[in-house]
Amino acid sequence: MSIVRVGMIGAGTVAGFHLAAYAKNPDVVIAAICDINAERAGERAREFGAGAVFSDYRELIASPDIDVVSICTRNDTHAEIAVAALEAGKSVLIEKPMTVTVAQAEAIVLAEAASVGFVQVGYVRRYSANAVTLKSFIDAGDLGPLYYAKATFLRQAGNPGGWFSNQSIAGGGPLIDLGVHFIDMCLYLMDFPEVKSVSGYSFERLGNRGNIRGLSRYTTADYDVSQNSVEDLAGALVRFSSGAVLMVDTSYALHGRDTQFFEIYGEKGGATLEPALHITTELHDTIVELTPTIDSPTFNVEEGFQNEIDTFVRTAQGTQTPVAPAVHGLQMARILAAIYESAKSGSEVRLDPIAELALLA
Repeated sequence: MSIVRVGMIGAGTVAGFHLAAYAKNPDVVIAAICDINAERAGERAREFGAGAVFSDYRELIASPDIDVVSICTRNDTHAEIAVAALEAGKSVLIEKPMTVTVAQAEAIVLAEAASVGFVQVGYVRRYSANAVTLKSFIDAGDLGPLYYAKATFLRQAGNPGGWFSNQSIAGGGPLIDLGVHFIDMCLYLMDFPEVKSVSGYSFERLGNRGNIRGLSRYTTADYDVSQNSVEDLAGALVRFSSGAVLMVDTSYALHGRDTQFFEIYGEKGGATLEPALHITTELHDTIVELTPTIDSPTFNVEEGFQNEIDTFVRTAQGTQTPVAPAVHGLQMARILAAIYESAKSGSEVRLDPIAELALLA
């Protein structure tokens, strides 16, 4: 396969990033766009030159003119669409989170195993230059064995509203929306260690904070400040069987400053990935601070999506092995479910190993 014919399912904000990246790849034809809002699908099709428009994803998947699909729909629809696409022999790029339940994630893993197609979960932050550069240092052993990571993704008033704030549709709030980025980054940099236990917490104290004036923020088309059933703040201590630990916290609403950082530490060195890449190590009995000279020392949205899409296309062409298979999404789903369960019960939750974990490395 030289030219990859793409079908876009979902035509909202995130789909725009996918489409812009596909449009820049010379090996791609954007063949069709589907959205339950036919008018929006038509607008996207005109913008990116797609030849077909659908309002039912089943019709797009059934088309012989489609090789692969990007799924950029609501969280609760990911599993249904992905399984159907895989059964139809299509490969799928699924926006994070892959699913809202563990059972849905298991269904996609099974569907991928039985399909000629493959899954790539949309963990876009893996693909920015800062993460790629840090990964190269880690893989070379420059930081030594990794044993501790901490991550924070806090917003003062950043609830997008709409389906993002509906528990039954989104599956949760900032943890499943924002926290997945840095949880995945930890798993990715640590080569997907087995999770031993989770101790989580969550709060629902501030609501949507729609009363806050003077701050611009992304809100959905169906934003309604009175509708909110997800947490304001969530976090966890995640213990791995290797002995390594991850501490993570994330919020949509908090009486504090917007904060975003990710740090990871090994026996020979440590690194800050966000807000900008920086490495601390030792040379000749001296602490040394290293700042790699790269174009994007912090996460670059356009670069991340372009590299993510280009990787998906190369994998579809058979020139690269899958980098974020469904089992990665399953591991994430198990961690998220355990954090929410622990937060509800007030007790630590232990996780049994999964057979698919052998496929992660």
